[in-house]
Amino acid sequence: MSKAVEAKGDRESERTCIVTRAKGEPEDMIRFVVGPGGCVVPDLRHKLPGRGVWVTARADKVAEAVKRKSFARGFKTEVAVSASLPAEIEDLLTKDCLQALALANKAGQVVMGFAKVEAAIEKGSVAGLVDASDGGADGSRKLAQAMQRRFGSVAIQPRVKLFSSQQLSLALGHTNVIHAALVDGTAARAFLSRCQKLDLYRHAPSGAGGATGDNAAPEFA
Repeated sequence: MSKAVEAKGDRESERTCIVTRAKGEPEDMIRFVVGPGGCVVPDLRHKLPGRGVWVTARADKVAEAVKRKSFARGFKTEVAVSASLPAEIEDLLTKDCLQALALANKAGQVVMGFAKVEAAIEKGSVAGLVDASDGGADGSRKLAQAMQRRFGSVAIQPRVKLFSSQQLSLALGHTNVIHAALVDGTAARAFLSRCQKLDLYRHAPSGAGGATGDNAAPEFA
């Protein structure tokens, strides 16, 4: 394939944010369509029929689109937009993450409980950690130390702290889930990818991931 054809393909895959007018990849944006009754509907899977418009996948940009009536301009018609659209999308992204976690668990790519997580770390089979956002700091600190001992200062295994113990327990079908570990696999990677999108949606890019240095593992919190 020539460079000219390749460059054209890259441009065709890009979408334009109706708020910032910046171009980006579809996976970095949220697609919206007009649903029944002229209501603006988010299309997280990019599969709903009809003409779509795109917004950078961040809560502040969606809020700006609502405030500035960008959807009406993008669709070139009057549309109904929920004032709580940014929060509704966050709920959808959260559910998407938890469904992905449940699938990873069914695929045998999740280990639960402090002792089992610690043992998985020692074996070197951990692709990432999941801590309840309302869990105690002591357990998280000890697991972080175990990761440091096992993988060294250049450890890049991500840590997810986006969900409460109740949310994790419901997704994993266990009670009082505080700590879990991800075993590398397709389903586990899909879960981490969705967590990254949720984290970016909640935070500005400068704060996303929680990394504080070259040796810090990405943290979604």
